[in-house]
Amino acid sequence: MIVFGVALLSACLILGMLIGEALGVALNVEANVGGVGIAMLFLVLASNSEKFKTLTQGVAGNGIQFWSAMYIPIVVAMAARQNVAAAVDGGLLALLAGVAAVLVSFALVPVLSKIGSASQATESDSEEQGTA
Repeated sequence: MIVFGVALLSACLILGMLIGEALGVALNVEANVGGVGIAMLFLVLASNSEKFKTLTQGVAGNGIQFWSAMYIPIVVAMAARQNVAAAVDGGLLALLAGVAAVLVSFALVPVLSKIGSASQATESDSEEQGTA
């Protein structure tokens, strides 16, 4: 029943693209402004909504969970490809800004990892004290 997941994905994509196009017209930009991102938000909200609870259970739910999980990496890959193409056309400064952003992101991974492990340790300590 992956078909239900594809149907929900396509409905969210169409709605997101229409809103993105409308935002582009409203902002006087000759482009879709965030349509794919809006569609991704709609998919996340719809797949966690109570109205779609019957669709998200059982075999049909597997299709929706599959496409919900696949959609985010696909969107990230599409956006990354567009950003690289724009950076190459933009010149050296755009490329340097992109490389700097990636380096800062890589540098923050250990910091975020420590923050995450510290909060998990605090939660597990509070759970142990509550059961003792």
